[in-house]
Amino acid sequence: MASSPGPAGIGGAGAVQGSGSSGFALDSGLEIKTRSVEQTLLPLVSQITTLINHKDNTKKSDKTLQAIQRVGQAVNLAVGRFVKVGEAIANENWDLKEEINIACIEAKQAGETIAALTDVSSLNHPESDGQITIFTDKTGVIKAARLLLSSVTKVLLLADRVVIKQIITSRNKVLATMERLEKVNSFQEFVQIFSQFGNEMVEFAHLTGDRQNDLKDEKKKAKMAAARAVLEKCTMMLLTASKTCLRHPSCESAHKNKEGVFDRMKVALDKVIEIVTDCKPTVETDISSITIFTGIKEFKMNIETLRENLCFESKENLSATLEAILERTEDFTDSAYTSHEHRERILELSTHARMELQQLISVWSQAQNKKTKSVTEELELSILKISYSLNELKKELHSTATQLAADLLKYHADHVVLKALKLTGVEGKLEGLAEYACKLSEQKEQLVETCRLLRHVSGTEPLEITCIHAEETFQVTGQQIISAAETLTLHPSSKIAKENLDVFCEAWESQISDMSTLLKEINDVFEGRRGEKYGYLSLPKPMKNNANLKSLKPDKPDAEEKARIAKLGLKLGLLTSDANCEIDKWENQENEIVRYGRKMSGVAYSLYLFTRGEGPLKTSQDIINQLEVFAEEGLKLASSVQAFSKQLKDDDKLMLLLEINKLIPLCHQLQTITKAPLQNQVFLKVDKCITKTRSMMAILVQLLSLCFKLQKKLQMENNRWVAVTDKNSVDGKT
Repeated sequence: MASSPGPAGIGGAGAVQGSGSSGFALDSGLEIKTRSVEQTLLPLVSQITTLINHKDNTKKSDKTLQAIQRVGQAVNLAVGRFVKVGEAIANENWDLKEEINIACIEAKQAGETIAALTDVSSLNHPESDGQITIFTDKTGVIKAARLLLSSVTKVLLLADRVVIKQIITSRNKVLATMERLEKVNSFQEFVQIFSQFGNEMVEFAHLTGDRQNDLKDEKKKAKMAAARAVLEKCTMMLLTASKTCLRHPSCESAHKNKEGVFDRMKVALDKVIEIVTDCKPTVETDISSITIFTGIKEFKMNIETLRENLCFESKENLSATLEAILERTEDFTDSAYTSHEHRERILELSTHARMELQQLISVWSQAQNKKTKSVTEELELSILKISYSLNELKKELHSTATQLAADLLKYHADHVVLKALKLTGVEGKLEGLAEYACKLSEQKEQLVETCRLLRHVSGTEPLEITCIHAEETFQVTGQQIISAAETLTLHPSSKIAKENLDVFCEAWESQISDMSTLLKEINDVFEGRRGEKYGYLSLPKPMKNNANLKSLKPDKPDAEEKARIAKLGLKLGLLTSDANCEIDKWENQENEIVRYGRKMSGVAYSLYLFTRGEGPLKTSQDIINQLEVFAEEGLKLASSVQAFSKQLKDDDKLMLLLEINKLIPLCHQLQTITKAPLQNQVFLKVDKCITKTRSMMAILVQLLSLCFKLQKKLQMENNRWVAVTDKNSVDGKT
C-alpha cells in the first residue's frame, strides 16, 4: 500500500507534493494505524516463508529446533500486534466492524496454530542419537499460513476502504460548504463560512496527501498531484474572488471571475475521487490521447518482434499504426509557431519513415516465403533502418517543441503584459485593457499550444500528465486574469479588486516557473542525463519508525544556519556540474560506473536545490531519505570500480583502489549519520550530511575522470595488441 511519490516539482507526480500540505500538521489516527498494519505484515511474510521452506526430511539439532520455535513464536506475537491494530480500526468504523473482527479472529487462530505446531516441547524424542524431526504436520502449518495471509489481506483491503470512505466524506463536506459560499450575500457570513471551508480543505489536503504517497501507479500519482495543486492554488483565488464579488455585487466580470474558480475546484475534487475509487473516464481510451513518443515506442517494439515471430503483426496494422503516428505530427507542422526549417525537416523525415516501412514490408514478405540467411540479414537491416529513421524524427520533434518552449519562456520572463494590465486597471483605462487583454490571450494560446507539443515529446506518463495540467492552467488562468483586470479597471480605487488581480497574476507567474522546470525535466529524460533521478527527487517514503515524526514539519533555520547551508550547497552544485561534465565524456552511457555516478549526481543536485530553498525537498526527513540512497549508490559505485580495476595493471589498479578506499568509509559514515536520532539538532545533522556528501562528490569526480582515462588507455592497449596479432598472423601466412 505504501510507495514513494513520483517525480517532484512540476515535473511529474510531484506537482503539489512539496506544498500540498503546506502548513498542514494534522495527524490522522487511521493513517497511522493502517501504516502500522502494513508494516506488521512484512516481517510476517518473511517469517512464514522461513517456516514453510524448511526441509522436513532433514534431522535438526536442538539448536535449530529452538530457532524454529522462536520463529513460530515471533509469528504469533506479530499476529497479536496486527490483530490489535485491526481491532482498533474496527472500533472506529462500525459499518466494517464485523468483517474486520472476523478477519482478525482468523489471523489470531492461524498465529496460535503456527506457534503450537512449532513448539518443540510438544514433540516426542524417539531417536537414539538425540536428534528429532520437527513438523510432523507440515500440511497444518501451510494451511495456517495461508489462512493468516488471507486474513491479513482482508484487513488491509478493508482498511483501504475506510481510507477511501474518509476521502469521499471529506470531499462531500468541502462541496457542501462551497455551495454555501456561492450563495452567501453578506461579508460577515462569508468570513464565518470561509473559516469552516479552510479547516475542511486542510483535512482534505492531508487525507489526499497521504493517499498520494500510498499510490503505486505513477500516472495516478501525477494526476492526484495535479488535482491537489489546483485545489491549493484555487483556495486563495476563491477568497479574493469572492470578496471582490461581495464588494462589487453588480459587476459582471467579478461574478465571472468567481464562477471560474468554483468550477475549476469542483472539477479537481471530482478528479481526486476518480483516482481514489479507480474510476476510469472513457475519454482516456481515445487513441488521439496517445502521444507521438508513446506511439513510436510501441511501433518499434512491434517491428522488433518480427525478428522472433514473422506472423506477430499484420502488414496492414503496421502501416495503419505508422500513419496514425505521422498524422499526429501535424500538431507540429500545422502550428503557426513552428519554424519553416523544423516544419520541412519533420515532413521530410515522415516521408522517409513511410519509405522505410514499405521496404521493410517487402523484405518481410520475402522472409515469410523463404527463410534464407541473406533474407534474414536484409530483414534485420530494414528493421534497423526504420528504427533509425523514427529516432531521427523523435529528435526533430523534441528539438522543435523544446526550442519553442525555451524561446517563449525567455520572451515572457519579465511579465510585461501582466504589469501593463495591473497599471491599466489602477488607472481605469478601458482602451488599454482591451489592448493588453488581447496580448495576454495571444500569449496564452502560444503557451497552451507549446504545452500540447511538449506533451508529445515528454517521454514519461507522469510528465505527460504535468503537460496537460500546465495546458489547462494557462487556459483557465489566462481568462481569469482578464476578467479580474476588467473588474479593477471598472473600479480602479478598489483595494480588494487589485489584490484579486495580483493573486491571479501570481498564479500565472508560478505556472511559468513550473513550466521552466518541466522543460528541464523533459530534456533530461530525452538526453538520458538524469532520466533516473525522479525516483530520488521525491518526498520521503513512509517511515519505518516514528522516531523522526517531528521532522516532517518544515524546519525554520536561523540566518546563520541558512548562510552556512547555502554556502555548502553552492560548492555541492559546482561539484555536481563537474561530475556531469565527466559523465558526458563517456561514449557508453550505460556503463555501470556511469549509471551509479549519474544517480549520485542526481541526488546531490536535489540537495543543492534544497539549500537554495528550491526543488521538491522540503524537510530534514526528505534530505535523510535522499542521503540514504546516495550512500547506497556510492557503495555500488565502489563495487563497480573494484571490478573494473581487475582489468588493469598493478600501478593503475593501485591508483583506483586508493580513491575507492576514501569513498567507502565516507559512505558508511553517511549511513551512520542518517540513522542517528534527530533530537533537537536538525540543522546540525543536515550540515554534517551535506558536508559528507560534498566530500563524496569530490571523490566521485576524481573517480569518474580516472576511470575514463584508464578505460581509454586499456582500449588503446587492446587495440595495439589486436594490431600486432593481426600483423603476425599475416606475416606467418606470407
